[in-house]
Amino acid sequence: MKNTFYNNYDIERLRQSPREDYRTPFQIDRDRIIHSSEFRRLQGKTQVFLPGEYDFYRTRLTHSIEVAQIGRSICNYLHAFHKDIFSENYFIDSDLVESACLAHDLGHPPFGHAGERTLQNLMKEYGGFEGNAQTLRLITEIFYRSENDRRGLNPTRAFIDSILKYKSLYGELDNPENHFIYDYQKEFLDFTFDKKLNKTNLTVGDEINSFRSIECQIMDWADDTAYAINDLVDSISGGFINIYKLLHWKEENESKLSELQIKYIDEIIEWIKKDKFKAKFGSQVGDFILACSISNTKSVFDDLTNRYKYKLNIEPKFLEKVNLYKQIAVELVFKSSQIHQMEFKGDRMLTSIFKALEDNYIISVKSTKLLPDFTDHLIRNEKDKFTRARLVCDYMSGMTDSFAMRNYKRLFDSDYSSLKDMV
Repeated sequence: MKNTFYNNYDIERLRQSPREDYRTPFQIDRDRIIHSSEFRRLQGKTQVFLPGEYDFYRTRLTHSIEVAQIGRSICNYLHAFHKDIFSENYFIDSDLVESACLAHDLGHPPFGHAGERTLQNLMKEYGGFEGNAQTLRLITEIFYRSENDRRGLNPTRAFIDSILKYKSLYGELDNPENHFIYDYQKEFLDFTFDKKLNKTNLTVGDEINSFRSIECQIMDWADDTAYAINDLVDSISGGFINIYKLLHWKEENESKLSELQIKYIDEIIEWIKKDKFKAKFGSQVGDFILACSISNTKSVFDDLTNRYKYKLNIEPKFLEKVNLYKQIAVELVFKSSQIHQMEFKGDRMLTSIFKALEDNYIISVKSTKLLPDFTDHLIRNEKDKFTRARLVCDYMSGMTDSFAMRNYKRLFDSDYSSLKDMV
């Protein structure tokens, strides 16, 4: 049965593709992500803690899978709960939402958000670096790329839109640190919005970035749910958060916390005391899904698509809980000396690698081959230094944590002489 929530405008691909398939267009998008090397590399990228340090820590890959499951469940719940809006032939496509959830972290570099900050600082004069902008670059240009053809996965319009958390261009903002896409990516904005985005009269920055399709809204809440809850589980399991630290943090911040937030902290302390925190946090996922509802809204795109006719609403107490969980993680985990040491080391390695590649490939192209054949050929064929810088950045952001470490050792460690991993 045809899902009338979507039309030909939604399923149009970036490039014409006459191929017939037994799958829906959004199933094709999802399958192309899952079978890509870029998706597989997420298993070696930091979520909070270095992959491999302990076997229970989440990586970017396991996090993305969890986000995808939550996103599908939100779709299923909304379909069942909102019989006044949705029906058997009119509903938010869970395959599309799953695709957005699986893809949402594809562009993130090694060493987590610290790595993203490092690459942004290094790329400022070359057009910046942003994890979400890099995700857009991956799906539109880099997936299945050959030396003479920028392909990407040839995504549908609705799929591109579902991962577009940010729509402000780097050059439109005043020295931004994040929350932008690259200037040249305006061509993909023009395709996604049929050159009508300016008709929204939204200002660049937070206002236009908050203009999101219903699928993007669901992906964002699924992401918030997964990392707010599961980062705490990993942090408690790894000893970064314990009863003493929580009590001390609550005492220091009591004047700033609401009664409800204090109750939530006491709740976590009891869970840890009884060694039931994993099960209790796990049950929160279902609560966060049931906290969702839909309301109608209007936009200039209503004549083209149904994807901007609805707003995802979250019960306020769950928004408050998510914000508290994030705050605890920032204060007790991300500001810890262990994490800062890891970030310092990651920054030092990425900066050193980039500077070497900048000198050898960006400022001028030298004869020394520091990159694998495919990337080396791509860069040497480019006359524009900004394009060369973006290709160097592609290579670095695609690294797993361990691959970045090996590259650093090969370039700068005089005692490292292994040839077996020179691929």
